[in-house]
Amino acid sequence: MANQSNLPMVSICIPVLNEELCIEALYIRLCKLAEKMSDRCKFEFVFSDNHSADGTWAILKNYSALDPRVRAIRFTKNIGFQKSIMANYLHSRGDAVFQIDADMQDPPELLETFFELWQKGYKIVYGVRRKRPENFLLTAFRKLGYFIIDKMSDYPIPRNVGDFRLIDRDVVNAIFKFKIATPYLRGLVAGLGFKSICVEFDRDKRQAGETKFKISHLLALGVAALFNNSVAPLRMASYIGLSMLVVSLVGACYYILVRFIHPELPPGFASIHVIVIFGIGLNSFLLGIIGEYLLRIYLTIRCDPIAFLEDRLNFKDDQLLL
Repeated sequence: MANQSNLPMVSICIPVLNEELCIEALYIRLCKLAEKMSDRCKFEFVFSDNHSADGTWAILKNYSALDPRVRAIRFTKNIGFQKSIMANYLHSRGDAVFQIDADMQDPPELLETFFELWQKGYKIVYGVRRKRPENFLLTAFRKLGYFIIDKMSDYPIPRNVGDFRLIDRDVVNAIFKFKIATPYLRGLVAGLGFKSICVEFDRDKRQAGETKFKISHLLALGVAALFNNSVAPLRMASYIGLSMLVVSLVGACYYILVRFIHPELPPGFASIHVIVIFGIGLNSFLLGIIGEYLLRIYLTIRCDPIAFLEDRLNFKDDQLLL
């Protein structure tokens, strides 16, 4: 067996929220994976608990008491999935960081392939989903979202990519040079420009429990993706405003001409109301776009901490960075 002290460390980061039904099976698979790869790397398992209301934290306590590789932090409240991942990255120590969900829809065993590609010099290794066990409408909705985000983004974002990835320590350090109040990590990682590669896989069914990621969360993530990685909506607001100005001028000229040709026509009471209501709706839409950017500027300037900790396992005080 290789000298463990000379081997690179891989941090396996797992955000959890009410996952007591999944953690045991995940931990068993991670231990088997660590044993299989013991001649190639060392491991730590870093959990970030988003203030679970079930027995998740108690299970992590038991594991951390028996296994020093298990390290965990618990937040004072649910801070959201993306911030939970950020906090996880912040408290990882590995030369590479492997991100995986607790539900095991993304197979932990694929880390072997990710690790080999990382050793070949790739700083980012993405898992790309060929197919996923969900209904057709939700899949179509996701594909449409990925298409819009990719086309409107200021840089290419791989499609059908979630947060199942391995990133180098250099990438982790680069992420924390950004101060983003509502992070969208897929876009942030893609925008860094590090050497990357994709690995296709088929996503499994959730092993146990229910998904915590509802349609509302998916929409919020899509909004963050669009406004964090693109200025296209602002430009679109400018183009729409300019187009409406041109249309208004053309319309004004038309109505003046018609008035001279047919002076007997009655005043256009209904058309005025339609134009006024349309203008109010359009202005509200454009102001909403500008407001989304202003909100993000405000939150970034306010610079709130990512999270506050309620408890931690196998961490010393000087190792806590939140």
